[in-house]
This record gives sequence, C-alpha cells and structure tokens, in this order.
Amino acid sequence: MAFCWSVPVLHHQVDKKWRNKSTCRKQMHKFHHTNSHPFACSKEMAIATSDSVNESNNALDATDFDKYVMKTYKRQKLYFTHGSGAWLWDQDGRKLLDFVGGIATCSVGHSHPKLVEAVSQQMSQVHHVSNLYYIPQQAQLAKWLVEHSCADRVFFCNSGTEANEAAIKLARKYGKVRWNCKEPVIISAYNSFHGRTCGSLSATAQTKYQSSFLPLLPGFEYIHYNDTTSFLEMVEKITKSSTSNPDRRIVGVLLEAAQGEGGVMPGDVSFFQTVRQVCNEIGALMILDEVQVGMGRTGRLWGYEHHDQVEPDIFTTAKGLAGGIPIGAMLCKSHCDLFEPGDHAATFGGNPLSCAAALAVCHIIEEEHLVENAKERGRELKLGLERLKESYPHIISQVRGWGLLLGLELKEYAASQIIEAALEEDLLVLSAGPKVVRLAPPLVITREQVQLALQVLNNVMKKFKL
Repeated sequence: MAFCWSVPVLHHQVDKKWRNKSTCRKQMHKFHHTNSHPFACSKEMAIATSDSVNESNNALDATDFDKYVMKTYKRQKLYFTHGSGAWLWDQDGRKLLDFVGGIATCSVGHSHPKLVEAVSQQMSQVHHVSNLYYIPQQAQLAKWLVEHSCADRVFFCNSGTEANEAAIKLARKYGKVRWNCKEPVIISAYNSFHGRTCGSLSATAQTKYQSSFLPLLPGFEYIHYNDTTSFLEMVEKITKSSTSNPDRRIVGVLLEAAQGEGGVMPGDVSFFQTVRQVCNEIGALMILDEVQVGMGRTGRLWGYEHHDQVEPDIFTTAKGLAGGIPIGAMLCKSHCDLFEPGDHAATFGGNPLSCAAALAVCHIIEEEHLVENAKERGRELKLGLERLKESYPHIISQVRGWGLLLGLELKEYAASQIIEAALEEDLLVLSAGPKVVRLAPPLVITREQVQLALQVLNNVMKKFKL
C-alpha cells in the first residue's frame, strides 16, 4: 500500500544547517511566524528564549557528569539548552521535535510564558514555608482539582511514587478503621508501574524492577490487567482465606487507568466496571493511578473518564500536573478521608512554588482547550500511525493508546532501534518496554507538528523495510 498524507506537511531536513545555531534560530523564527496557533509561545518569547541562553549554565562536562552522578539512567548522548512549545534545541543548536515531553510531563510544552510568569512571580515572593502554616496557593489548587474531578479532598506531595505511597497508606488505614484489619491486602496488576519507592515498588508487578530489592512490602496480590476472570478468581481466593484468617482481607484495588510503562495498554471498560462493582460489594477502595494519564493527556481530563460509570475512591496524579515542576497529589472521596495530623506528611508537598506552577498549568489547560487539543491531535496521530502499520506490517503489529499517549508495538525490531533512527531525523520518542515505541508529546502540539512527526516516522520505517 502506498503511504500518503491527506494534510500537507512541513518538510524536515536533516543536515548540517540544523546544527548551526544562527541558522537554527532563523528556522525557529520562521516556524513561529508562518505557523502561528493558540497553543504556541509568541514569536517574541521564542526569540528572547533563544537569545538569552546562559551558555555557562548549559555547558556540560561529560567527565564530571559520569564521575559525580549515579548511573541510574541509560542516557542519550545529548543535552538541551532551551525549548519552546514542542521544540527543543541541543548543545549544537540542533532543533528537535519533542514527542517524549519529559516522559508525559511537559503538558503545556517548554517555556510556556504563563508558566514562566507564574513560577518567576512566586519565586520572587515566597517559594517555600512549611505545611505548619496555611498556604493559599495550595488551597486554590486543591479547590480546582476537586471541582474538576470526583474527589473531595487532596493531599500534596512531590512525585507520582509518593502519591501512590500515600494512597497505599490511606487504604491500609481505611482497613484498620473499618475492620481493625491486621493483614490488609491490596490487589494490583502485572506489568503495572506505580513507582520505585518500596511501597509503590511492591505494587509494581514487574520482576525487572523488583528483583534487586527483595523482600518487598507484604500485602500485595497480582492479577492480569484487563482480565476479569483473573480478578474475580483472586477476590474469591482471598475471601475464602479470610474464613480461616479474619485478619486478612482486601482493602483496596490499585490499577492504572491505562498502563503506561507496561506497554501503553488502555483499560477495558467492562473490566473496570467489574472492579468498581466488586469493590462496592466487599467494601474495598478502588484506587486509580493517574500519574501518567491524568491532566488531559488522554483527551479526557482524567483517565477514569474513559470508563463509563466508574469513579475511583482514590486516585493519584503527578507528571503533567505542574508541567515539569515537581509535584504529586493523592485525591480521595470523603468516606475515605481518614488521615489525621501525624499520619502522613511531605516537607515540600504543596509548597507555594509548586502549587503556583500547577495552578498555572490548570488554567492554561482550560483557557487554551488543551484537553480538546489532545483528543483531536491524538486522533490525527493515531490515524497516521495506523497508516504506518498498514504500510509496514512487517515492522508494526499494533497501535494503541488514548489521546496523546500512544504506543507502537513492534514485531521483530527493538524499540531502541526506532528511537535511535528517529533521533537521527531530529524526532524524540521513547519506549514503553522492549518492543513498544511510546509517543507522549506536550498537549500544545499542533496539527503541523503531528504531521511532521508522522513523516519522520515514515522515513524511519523505510530504513527497516525488508
């Protein structure tokens, strides 16, 4: 089948001119001038950003990096000096289209002027005090989150894994308060990813993450994601064991609304409806991890909104909440709002700076209609990826995902091969397991940039064509 596009694309040149800083800046100026849109930074902001780069702060001594920084990541051999919208510039002035988005984190893109202004203004006033005092920005953010979700209360922390730790602790306290439960059980899913701290890691049923850190926190049982039979059998098994051991019972079911690190696997509606029904019947809490899918990424503000008539008792969010400024949140309904002073805390959680950033992101998402943009651009991107699958059936086996969190499952090739080839063409993508290429661009991505990414991926696939 011939591979063609119904929408004209910007032709992407990969040659020496993109590695020249002055030429690169001219191309950036031209792009913003000829492709203006409501989601991009202004032309003046882009030029100012480019011209005001502090070279000394952005200089990298690779020897020092390798000498002093722990090797917890397999890093690409490049770094970035500045960005604007969905564009990043590396140390050589090379302009790259960002479909990684800080791993689904830079929700409003790079250097969004409203986010820059909010952070700068808050930093010039008071950036941190303590949760020993009232923090107005925290109240404003909590109000926005509650008014835009099914939750009643919010706890703030610093990351996704901390938010999930808070959810695990709250579920355990719920079991203690309701049943005086001494052996609480939380059900989670294989191929999940809930974080790397000990509690969240214990809920993350992937051996590659757990094996070096045994023994794990007790009280977790695993099922197959989207498998109703697996879930019901596990509930029956634990319920029967409670007959002989009444101290052991299910206090919660922790699932991702769509699995991200597990291969970009959207949740099945009927499965989630069954989980909700069973939780109601046995009195357990339904806990959804929205760390990667929340804040509009999937074309809905929250991932659970894809599951008709399903509302969690607890859900967590982090990555896209403040657009790259560290923050996490655990939200719950009033019937499980059980934390008291001393039960849980976070020194930096919900400080003025992070909350001001998150509140700015929330307002940008609303004012610039980014949830709708994620839905429309995601539809265009998925359609283009499906065409790629038709054109290269020996390479791509499946396209899946929601909105702007999409995955290409590969047949013979490794995701790392596609990632490297795309990087050579100035497109940043990432993996979600060894055989899945993940695309998670900023929510400000434009139609032209989607088409550009698809053309680059088409060029990449040609290199692997048999």
